[in-house]
Amino acid sequence: MPKPAARAENLTKIYGQGAMEVVALRSVSVSLVQGEFTAIMGPSGSGKSTLMHCLAGLDSISGGEVFLGDTALSSLGDKALTQLRRDEVGFIFQSFNLIPTLTAAENITLPLDIAGRKPDPGWFDTVVDTVGLRDRLTHRPSELSGGQQQRVACARALVSRPAIIFADEPTGNLDSTASAEVLGFLRRSVDEFHQTIVMVTHEPSAAAYADRVIFLSDGQIVDSIRKPTAEGVLDKMKSLDTSQAADGEAEVVAEVVDATWSAEAAAPEAG
Repeated sequence: MPKPAARAENLTKIYGQGAMEVVALRSVSVSLVQGEFTAIMGPSGSGKSTLMHCLAGLDSISGGEVFLGDTALSSLGDKALTQLRRDEVGFIFQSFNLIPTLTAAENITLPLDIAGRKPDPGWFDTVVDTVGLRDRLTHRPSELSGGQQQRVACARALVSRPAIIFADEPTGNLDSTASAEVLGFLRRSVDEFHQTIVMVTHEPSAAAYADRVIFLSDGQIVDSIRKPTAEGVLDKMKSLDTSQAADGEAEVVAEVVDATWSAEAAAPEAG
């Protein structure tokens, strides 16, 4: 069985304290297999982006443990964690995060330049041709479409050969045509280059590009699907939305009943 590129064991994430405490993740355990494309989905507020940020070492955890490869993130200081992210992790975000004064080629190699590493010319050419940017390398971001800018961001994530790429809503700002191009590239990077990708998305059509979809609800993993279809993912999301709405209504009823009982208990007896 392939080794996990990343994994979480009983991961808990809590924001705030006391009355303001919010439990974003509740003892989540998950393993992300090397060379697979995993999508993370769930209703708004389910904890999907928090899970990705904790797995990537972008956010601290409140309990449990996160591993990138065999390295426990809690064992690393800030400097070592920064170096691990730089060397082993690629990131793609909804906002393209390109430097406006740099060309596409310069944006692609920027992480390597910062790390003091020279790009492999052959690999650079392979990545550029895969994302279809050969005739756009000298263009600056303002001269590129949204889809082209996100393809630059994808190439930037891949060019350093990271152990894992985390993509947070990578098609959120794109139209359907550009989205399909970016998702097709991510799928191809897994199939042809054995890249490991973890993507947070709210779009069933995007999740259908993955090998596996993990579903979160209320900070917990509640289901997963292998070989997903857009229709199957949509049906599962509808059931989660319905379940979450029902739970919310039950909580409101319980609060009303509790408040009514408290008021009655506090009221003086008539007589």
